[in-house]
Amino acid sequence: MRNVDDHWRADPAELGLDPLKIQKLLDRARREVDAGLLPSAQIAVARHGRLAVFETFGEAGSESLFVVFSATKAIVAAAAWLLIQDGLLHESERVSEIVPEFGANGKEAVTVEQLLTHTAGFPAAPFHPLEWADVGQRMKRLASWRTDWEPGSRFMYHPTSSMWVVAEVIERRALMSFQQFVRERIVEPLNLPDLYLGLPHAQFPRVQASVHVGEEATEADFRALGLPLPVPNEVTEEAISSFNNAEILAIGVPGGGGVMGAAELALFHQGLLHGGLGEKIWQEATLTRARAVRTGGLTDPTTGQEANRALGIVVAGAQHANLRGFGNTGSPRTFGHNGAGGQLAWVDPDTGISLGYCTNGHDRHVLRRGRRGTAISSLAAVCLQDG
Repeated sequence: MRNVDDHWRADPAELGLDPLKIQKLLDRARREVDAGLLPSAQIAVARHGRLAVFETFGEAGSESLFVVFSATKAIVAAAAWLLIQDGLLHESERVSEIVPEFGANGKEAVTVEQLLTHTAGFPAAPFHPLEWADVGQRMKRLASWRTDWEPGSRFMYHPTSSMWVVAEVIERRALMSFQQFVRERIVEPLNLPDLYLGLPHAQFPRVQASVHVGEEATEADFRALGLPLPVPNEVTEEAISSFNNAEILAIGVPGGGGVMGAAELALFHQGLLHGGLGEKIWQEATLTRARAVRTGGLTDPTTGQEANRALGIVVAGAQHANLRGFGNTGSPRTFGHNGAGGQLAWVDPDTGISLGYCTNGHDRHVLRRGRRGTAISSLAAVCLQDG
């Protein structure tokens, strides 16, 4: 059972947060639920390793869990950081030296860093989650993928493909399943038992089923904002709905199959900020290394702005942070990784505030969804007491 109320909660004032500002945040977070657009939402704000806010709206309850989709990437990346910290992995290593089966069809020179920064060159490579359990089929699939361009020369978001390879790299170097490694080295030391990568079947009834709501934005909507049309990728309604399958969630898709609540997201990012929640997991040198932007001036084709990718996470940057999934009021050092359908997960090193927001209502109107995320993040980032 979730232990956030008795173990992690603290009075907002004790954490230096303003109750009136928090109320504005909560009012905004529940707006689309009250309006009937979203069936449920859950939000958490943390600081100094403790929760100041944990609220649930709509059909869900405090014990509910959500699929956090690509917010999972930060968790799996942080597992890879531990292997780097342990001296068992280096981001400059060629993946083919770790997973020889992978090194074919133009992928021979792909590095671990390129996997984590979405510059590896195979963004649309197919992989059905249930193939993971069959090692032979898994290797056949990884070998068959082809690069679309020279690795490292372009940025394009890899929704799932590169993280399957990161998971394989973790297994080769950790000598255990990536799900077990995450559980033993991250979940248990952080004392966040409701953070799941590989959901036990007994927990499946707690998961809020993902549903699709609203109407899609039009081409005119994008033109009015001067934004390029979305680049088609594998994150389709069918793909999102597949995560309502208990067998898929049991795999723990490393690019998007994490299951947890907003509290776990906020507290996990507190762990990334402080190196742990009590016990030191990540050393400061590791965190500094992992948070360094690696993509230089490479541009994200979905926004037309610099990608600002570090090792498996996104860094807000001084300009256009909202187009990278952050609000307009956080510091340029804010980092995290959001998820499909509007999941929010970040921490600001300048204020110490972290945010977790989950919803099972996947708004088809991506611009409205983006505005909602920007508004919630912007209000959360300024919750400190004045003075």
